[in-house]
Amino acid sequence: MMQDTQMRNKAVISVVDDDESIRMALESLLRSSGYQARTYCDALEFLNSTGPAETQCLISDIQMPGMCGITLRERLIAMGFNIPTIFITAFPGELPRAAPDTQGLIACLPKPFEAERLLSCVETALGQPL
Repeated sequence: MMQDTQMRNKAVISVVDDDESIRMALESLLRSSGYQARTYCDALEFLNSTGPAETQCLISDIQMPGMCGITLRERLIAMGFNIPTIFITAFPGELPRAAPDTQGLIACLPKPFEAERLLSCVETALGQPL
């Protein structure tokens, strides 16, 4: 049990969402669950930061101004970062069709989602070999 807590405290979970209330809620949930949370207001802010190299799990909105979450993921993979990813979306009809067999894609959660479900997905993501 001690090892789980230590792993959690070191795990950096990055949240990319243009909705500030979602970013704040997820940051609070993740921190209260023992993770290090970093938030970004859009895909470019994340890509232009040290985030990709430091992130063990990415939670990203799909629909964002500028670059959508799916393009963000493709860009990260092209850069050599295959970060376990959880997509969240207010438009479940736009979920990627190839989701279940896409390596590193953990889940696509429609908003609103239950906190426990998200945390379970984060645990799954952190258990993935990188």
